[in-house]
This record gives sequence, structure tokens and C-alpha cells, in this order.
Amino acid sequence: MKISPQPGNPVTAWTATELSRAIHARRVSCREVMQAYLDRIAQVNPIHNALVSLQEPDNLLAQADARDAQLAPGKSRAGSMGWMHGMPQAIKDLAAVQGLPTTLGSPLMREFVAREDGLMVSRMKAAGCIVIGKSNTPEFGLGSHTFNEVFGVTRNAYDPSKSAGGSSGGAAVALATRMLPVADGSDFMGSLRNPAAWNNVFGLRPSQGRVPMWPVQDVYLSQLGTEGPMGRTVEDVARLLSIQAGWDARSPLSIAEDGAQFLSLPALDTTQLRIGWLGDLGAYLPMEDGILATCEQALRRFEQLGCAVEATALGTPADRVWLAWLVWRRALVASRIAPFLVHGSNREKIKPEALWEYDQAQGLSASGFSAASAQRTAFYQHMLTLFERYDFLALPAAQVWPFDAGERWPAQINGHAMDTYHRWMEVVIYATFAGLPCISVPAGFGPQGLPMGLQLIGRPRGDRAVLQLAQAYEGVAQDILQITPSQQAR
Repeated sequence: MKISPQPGNPVTAWTATELSRAIHARRVSCREVMQAYLDRIAQVNPIHNALVSLQEPDNLLAQADARDAQLAPGKSRAGSMGWMHGMPQAIKDLAAVQGLPTTLGSPLMREFVAREDGLMVSRMKAAGCIVIGKSNTPEFGLGSHTFNEVFGVTRNAYDPSKSAGGSSGGAAVALATRMLPVADGSDFMGSLRNPAAWNNVFGLRPSQGRVPMWPVQDVYLSQLGTEGPMGRTVEDVARLLSIQAGWDARSPLSIAEDGAQFLSLPALDTTQLRIGWLGDLGAYLPMEDGILATCEQALRRFEQLGCAVEATALGTPADRVWLAWLVWRRALVASRIAPFLVHGSNREKIKPEALWEYDQAQGLSASGFSAASAQRTAFYQHMLTLFERYDFLALPAAQVWPFDAGERWPAQINGHAMDTYHRWMEVVIYATFAGLPCISVPAGFGPQGLPMGLQLIGRPRGDRAVLQLAQAYEGVAQDILQITPSQQAR
């Protein structure tokens, strides 16, 4: 089995926070950092195909030199806004970066070059990052398997024959293989959480409105998807969130709170915390063998921290939640696909899963959508009752282990047929549908040496508490976190 080599340059092995401190202290130059990452990418990316639309090395080194020149007289951007000074960054290929291709993984967008930065990108650039290219994503970001006809398949960090997950699969693999120090992504149906789980890194889906998106077609209904951070440490995730988060007038439903609150994560008193373990929702969710056991081993680490962990039921019909979810997803995905179908001849250039979403939505009525919205409201109110008893809720981050990279999606789980291309990802919809903050933390490795993650769901707008709990867990899970792809291969 081909596997990534052990990181040879210690610069690429540093956490993003360590890297930032070293750059600001001038222990390493931005040029040295850029060269180290370019070398690492040249070594590893041909195996995993995580990063795409990479920019010319000479141009990137010149940008690094400019960052060094800013540091020389002590003029680096002050405080949190300079945390990414000189840091190489690849933006997920669903977000616009001025002057770079934004393909969405679609052949129809192969030649499109963005004229302006998206809001998240502009904030990250203001914090000093150097955009080196894009991270790969499925076509239109649909499905938790990163492949498309523009750039091909992104392969798992721990076994290149397996899926990387998605849709932030390129970002997760680039992190795990030390091609990036920290990464951005986005999450509609687990797209930050599932690839994080499958590549042994952290992925945070922020609260609805925490990280506003712009430009977008709609700022009122399209609230199921959100951008957010990924990292190899919780501190890195929190620091990137501090840059991404914050009110923007163009996004009226964005949260009017300063992202600076995530710059520090005081230790959480875990001895009084209660965690509700939802598991497979009383056998409602089919799971491949070993996933529940791996997540339950991770939960025992919370018990070591003094948390009370209790198995509990969702307490509301999960099938009704799923049906309401389908209506919302179809409506929102169809609105994204519709502009590409103005010309009927484009259908043959769009993946069948996207066409299915669009076609399914054509019979949707306003009353049907209103009924699904009422069901979503009822589900949110029910989730609040669970938080009267528990401080956090826990679920596996995926229902299957990373599958063969040549498959489109799992057709069955333990003999249970999947009736849609995304039914095997149902476990991730609960945090999304309720707009709640949720982080995937590395839970451990299965019998085939493949990683799995555990979702931790927090109260409304409780992003900071979710990060604090994840950081406490991080302290007792170093044996898992220190397993790099090449170590796992041995």
C-alpha cells in the first residue's frame, strides 16, 4: 500500500499556532515556511490529490518575501488579525478567491476565475495567509466522497485506496498529511465532520450564522450550509474560527458576536458535565461493525475527565426528521443547480446525484416546504429539551468506515439498502437541521487501521463550550492524535 512519507521538515510538522509564533518571533522566515510546504506538497500531493489549482512556486515565494519584509521593521499585522501571517493556505474549491479558478468540481465551471474574494477568504487574507491554491471537493460539494471530473479523486490520508470523505475531503487530507497547517471547509451534510473523522483531524461545524457567507444567492433561507475551520489541534480550530466568525451586514442572520472570544479557551470543569450518547438512535441508523465500539471507547475518555456519559434516545421520530430534511435539502440544492440548467444541454455535464436533487424538487410546493419548516421547528424545540438534561450530545461522525475510492457512494450498510446517495450520512443531519455547533473529534482506529470520529453537539450558539470540551478530550487522547498516516502504515 502506498502511503505518505513521514513529514521530513519539522516546519510542516508544527501546529498552525506553533508556526504562527515562530514566524512572528522570526525563528523561521515566511520564505522558509513556503518552501517547506511546497516541498511537502510536491512529495505527497501526487499520492493523495488533495490540493488543486496550485499557483506558481516563484509567485508564492515572492509573496512570502513580501510577508518577510513586513516583519522586518516589526510591522506584521497585530494581534489575532495577524495570526496567519505568511501561512500557506488552500481554500476549498467552493469558495471564491480572486484571480484563482473556482470550479465547484464541475466541468461547467472548469474555466471560471473568480473576480472577488468571498467573505471568509477576505478575512483570512486580512489575517495574513498566502493562498497557494484550492482544496479538492466533490462536484457542487454534493456527497461525502471527494471526486469530480475536473480534478479526479482525493484519497484518504491513511489509505490512498479509500475515500477521503467530503465535501471538505481535500482540506482534511492536506491537514493530515502536513500539506497545510490549518484548513477551511464548509458543512451542509457533515462536510467538515465526516472528512475530519476519516482523516484523524478536528472539524467544527459552527452554529448557524457564526461564519457568514458572501456572496450568495440567498441570505434568508440557505442556512443549512456554513463555512468553518479544520485543524490538527483544537487550538488551531478555535484560532481560525476567530478569524472566520463575526457579523456582516450583508448577511442579516449572522451572529453579532466578536470572533475574538475564540482566541482563548479556558479549561472547562468537566466533573459536572453530562453527555447524552445517542449512538445509532436505538438501531434506527445502520452502522458498520466496529463504529459504535470505537466511539464508545472514546466516550470512556470523557468519563476519565469526570463527565457523566449516559445512553439516551433521540426522543422524537427520526424518520420524520429525515423526511423534512429531504425537503429542505432538495429545495436548497435545486436552487444552486438551477442556473446551470438554463441550457438543457448542460444536463449531460452534471453529476446524476445533483440532477436527482434538482428533479426531486420540481414537484415541491410552498405548502410542502412550509410543512417541512414546521417539522424542523418542532425538532429544534425538541433538541432544547434534551439540553435541559445534558450539556452535550454525542453521535458517531459517520455510519461507515472509509470505503473504496472507486465507489460513488455506499449502496448498503450491513445489508440495509440506501435509498438515496446520501442516506448513509444521515447521522450528521441533526446538528445541521437544528443549527447547533458540532465538532468531530478523532475517536480511534478500526480493525483495518482506518480512522473514525465522534460528533459532540452543543447548545445553541455554544461554539466556545464545544471547543472547550474538545480541548479537554484532546488532552486525554494524545495516543490517537499522534498516529500519523505513515505511522499507521507500519
